[in-house]
Amino acid sequence: MDSIKEYLRQDVLLNLKENILPYWSTKMVDPAGGFYGRRDGNDCLDATAPKGAILNARILWSFSAAYRVLGNEEYLVLATRAKREIIDCFYDKEFGGVFWSLNADGTPLDTKKQFYALGFAIYGLSEYARATGDKEALDYAVRLFRDIEGHSRDNVRGGYIEALTRDWQPIADMRLSDKDANASKTMNTHLHIIEPYTNLLRVWPDEELRNATKSLLLVFLDKIMIPGQRGHLGLFFDNDWHRTDGIISYGHDIEASWLLLETAQVLADEELLARTMDATRKIADAAGEGRCVDGSMVYERHADGSYDNDKHWWVQAENVIGQIYQYCFHGRGDMLAKAVQSWEYIKDNIVDYESGEWYWSRTDGTVNRADDKAGFWKCPYHNSRMCLEVFERLAGHECAACRDF
Repeated sequence: MDSIKEYLRQDVLLNLKENILPYWSTKMVDPAGGFYGRRDGNDCLDATAPKGAILNARILWSFSAAYRVLGNEEYLVLATRAKREIIDCFYDKEFGGVFWSLNADGTPLDTKKQFYALGFAIYGLSEYARATGDKEALDYAVRLFRDIEGHSRDNVRGGYIEALTRDWQPIADMRLSDKDANASKTMNTHLHIIEPYTNLLRVWPDEELRNATKSLLLVFLDKIMIPGQRGHLGLFFDNDWHRTDGIISYGHDIEASWLLLETAQVLADEELLARTMDATRKIADAAGEGRCVDGSMVYERHADGSYDNDKHWWVQAENVIGQIYQYCFHGRGDMLAKAVQSWEYIKDNIVDYESGEWYWSRTDGTVNRADDKAGFWKCPYHNSRMCLEVFERLAGHECAACRDF
């Protein structure tokens, strides 16, 4: 058992250090400032592409977390570069919040306030503060927390709305992308607000933040989990929490199964932790319906019952973490072998050994080159986080069921 764990720890670490992070440090640094906005599916640079807040915040989180865990000063240099880009260019000095995107020259492009983006900026800044003790990063993370609480939180019906204009006025199109429904509340945004709130709580144990994080966790348990659906989460909702879709997202389910548990652990509320343990086991099992015999996970089930069978890079990464959390914290000894199998699928099918980083997906067994290699949504966060979570969680850990496995 120890040899299996150590194999997995060292193998993912090797991929992080030699495949993922070098790609971003050698191919995506813009000499004019910050990072380039895009490389296409054939790994060709588009130096004129807009720069997204999500991409830059996720770069900030990834290199900050890598520095915190591994102590490599080169990672700190990249993390600091990303911090400066978020604070100096993306942060809206007039109204607060962060811009959705910049032009290639670093000037504001889309100035709407998408609260998903504010959440990721908090995630990156709080991780930088966690890794370095930096007061500036923490101060900006707290500012953004107060922006979300002041402009997005629904104090009557619970949860958070999706988006507003630059000056915090209602906006007609609240979608994250043209693939999403135009819903006022979504599981995805709530997941990526509870994630940074949890991380910020580690470095700023404020009572208002603690209460907001606890309320968010209860929103997941009471409103976003679908009654009678074995643990699946709904994706799109109206203001009153009526579900407006019939889609099942296996990747978001498995990601939520460990992020919600992480939140409950950081909150350290014994009763809420017990309830979350029960819920996250159900969510992980529901997500497992999308797991294939080769260890991969399909993307989603549509409302009409058909499937999107693409094997997206981020879903595969979250699948590994979710199984590791089931192994480590739920005492499910068989989940370690499943995580190893899922990692082997990634190595054989998703990792790009020639150019670095991971492909966007496999479609019918073929590498998907229609979607970006790096870009607005293709970032180093899901895969670098998988490597770091596995490396940290399995260090000296023995689950309760290991002796029987």
